[in-house]
Amino acid sequence: MTHSKLVRDNGAQRSLICSAGCLSVCFLLLVILGGSSARAQFPTPIPSQAASPPEAPPQDTLGRSTPRGAVLGFLSVAAKGDDETAARYLNTRLKSDKAAELARELFVVLNRKLPANLNQLSNRPEGSLADPLQPNLELVGSIPSDDGNVDILLERIDRGANGSVWLFSRRTLDSIPDLYKEVNTAPIENVLPEFLTETKIANVPLFGWLSLFVGMPSIYLLTGLLDRLLGHLVGRLLRRLPGRSELQDPHVLPGPIRLLALVLVIRLMLSHYNFTLLQRQFWSGLSTVITVSALVWIFIRLSSGVEWVIRRRLARHNNMGMASILRLGRSLVDILAVFAGVFITLYHFGMNPTAALAGLGVGGIAVALAAQKTLENLIGGTSIILDRVVRVGDTVKIGDAFGAVEDIGLRSMRIRTLGRTVISVPNGQIANASLENITMRDKFWFRQDVNLHRETTGAQMRSFIDGLKERLAQNPLVERTSFRVSFLRFGTFSLDIEVYAYFFARDWNQFLQMQGDLLLQILELRESLGIKIAIQPQELRLNTEKEKKTPIAEHPPSAPAKGIG
Repeated sequence: MTHSKLVRDNGAQRSLICSAGCLSVCFLLLVILGGSSARAQFPTPIPSQAASPPEAPPQDTLGRSTPRGAVLGFLSVAAKGDDETAARYLNTRLKSDKAAELARELFVVLNRKLPANLNQLSNRPEGSLADPLQPNLELVGSIPSDDGNVDILLERIDRGANGSVWLFSRRTLDSIPDLYKEVNTAPIENVLPEFLTETKIANVPLFGWLSLFVGMPSIYLLTGLLDRLLGHLVGRLLRRLPGRSELQDPHVLPGPIRLLALVLVIRLMLSHYNFTLLQRQFWSGLSTVITVSALVWIFIRLSSGVEWVIRRRLARHNNMGMASILRLGRSLVDILAVFAGVFITLYHFGMNPTAALAGLGVGGIAVALAAQKTLENLIGGTSIILDRVVRVGDTVKIGDAFGAVEDIGLRSMRIRTLGRTVISVPNGQIANASLENITMRDKFWFRQDVNLHRETTGAQMRSFIDGLKERLAQNPLVERTSFRVSFLRFGTFSLDIEVYAYFFARDWNQFLQMQGDLLLQILELRESLGIKIAIQPQELRLNTEKEKKTPIAEHPPSAPAKGIG
């Protein structure tokens, strides 16, 4: 498998992992919101003796203190068949049976024709205040009828010391009988077997649980089988093209497209079957969550493709350090996409994400303080890669570390030393230290002191200097404007000459070869002119001691005289 395929496969795996995480978060969010919605649909009566601050208004035992609580409370009570209690949510002058009959008709109308936008209802006691001229009215939704759209309104009724409650307005109730006559669709329960509608788990019919945990996964798996079938057919057609015999079957229906197909099935199901309002609310919320998840997944896959294309270009230019920043940037973008999807979902369900953002800000500060060294290395690595002061393969010296750079990561740099060991240097330390890049020098410096014997004549010295200059001038790899051969000084034991030049070499090995050749030329020139090398005092003393010891070694001591017997 080639390197590009490995990179592409790794990118696809990371994309699937991020996408799976996104879906898990979103579905978990749906479960949480579904639980909270269920609790809101079946409000628990608040005891009148509940402790509350003296200045707070009393809470309504039926949940009518807010527009959302009033609507959900009415739907939950009416769904249980308690029409008398449901009539207490109406602002009507009708009494007993007539009020209960009107409540039942209102429940049927809302259940069959009201759009599933309950999440948009205000959960504040004062309402949304959408119309400043009518602050005590709250729009629940509009229902189409033969005479035009009818607004379903709540109005806030002040009960004095008992506080204010939200009730269905009289103007809305006056139009309910006519709307009830137009309701001629049968609920979905009438077309399903009785055991699926009568059997309930947590007050949810069995067909609802089967649709969620059996029907939806089955449809998703069927789209997967369809993807394999279409991919095999398309793959066979593509492999017939020249040069594509090893092409694998493509994904005609990738994961996010299959999720959008699932959303389409839910929408078709809602349009062809008459679900109750709470059922439509649930399936509408589920389709929204799946849609947001699919769009986030598509964005992550696109970012993975863009990363793969840019990574290939960086590999062609041998700039793998920038690939680390690219990987970090892509991960940050994917995380932001997931958070954006979560916040959009929260906003759709009527929850204010401001508190979550504030919590993320405080949590971000805590994480930054806890990971100070890690962030220091991360920022240091980013600055090193962006400044391009070092690349993979360069020979560098950082403090006591000397060797070839094997990898430049976001946390540290790995250096292969001359002893073939690996040193990992944190990027934060590199950013604050002096980094010497041996590979990036444009020329190599040659400097050598030649110590000639003091018996060297002036003619020999001039010939030696001119000969060196001539040899340096004839070398094409020596910088013409930089070399010099200078008679420096009369030393105590020698005549000192300095040879100074810059060499143009590919690498250190070529420079060493050029330096050796030049030193051999210096040696041959000295021998041809009959010039001797100056003997240093240490060498002279060693030679003298050697001469003194040599005769003693050549004449061993005579044998001792024998004693007289």
